[in-house]
Amino acid sequence: MSYKGMTFYFMRHGETYLNRYERMQGWSNAPLTAEGIEEVHHSGRGLADVKFDAVYTSDLTRTVDTANIVLSENKYAEDLELEMKPEFREVFFGGFEGLPLAEVDDAVAKSQGYDSVVKFYEETTLPERMNAYREADEHGHAEDFMTFWLRIEQGLLDIVNRHKDTDDTVLVVVHGLVIRYMMMTLVADIDRNPDFLSNASITRVQYREGKFIVDSYNDTSHFEVPLTEPSLDDDEE
Repeated sequence: MSYKGMTFYFMRHGETYLNRYERMQGWSNAPLTAEGIEEVHHSGRGLADVKFDAVYTSDLTRTVDTANIVLSENKYAEDLELEMKPEFREVFFGGFEGLPLAEVDDAVAKSQGYDSVVKFYEETTLPERMNAYREADEHGHAEDFMTFWLRIEQGLLDIVNRHKDTDDTVLVVVHGLVIRYMMMTLVADIDRNPDFLSNASITRVQYREGKFIVDSYNDTSHFEVPLTEPSLDDDEE
């Protein structure tokens, strides 16, 4: 007996200027670069024959613009309406927003007793690093792991409840850390420190009988033409 479920296409947004300048980007609302826009067009053309039943984004401009470009390339998107979900915003880095990534990582690593950023990344998990940013933010505004996870989980559960047992295919254009935390937390056999995500990449996930199953992670094989290596910077999604 076959069971209906649903299929997620999680896409990271295209490259922004803060990605390009290697600066912390959580709730900061930087626009896509010209190269980022072209990159998303290539990804969208590779998905042109995929019939999406719904499209969701965060409420930040870089995800909305990315989704609209993808839909402009899709053969079946004429009647689709994009829905923004603030629960899917990227991690908020508080007082670190907009600062150089390397400088912030160095300061946070030292605040945790590490003599190098490399060792800090090697010996900590994503949640531990998020909590470290919170502790190191002098303003106390940066999100800790639990605050971040509870809000993105709420958004994900809302989508699952709408589309489970429908066989719908859903496009969700969000942020690198949002996708990585979802995979790390929901998928049993994925690495606890999942790899960085390329801009405009796809992570395809099946939801069946209450379980999330990853078909592909950080996939760019569908891009219409080969591209130069996209931005892979961690913690500035």
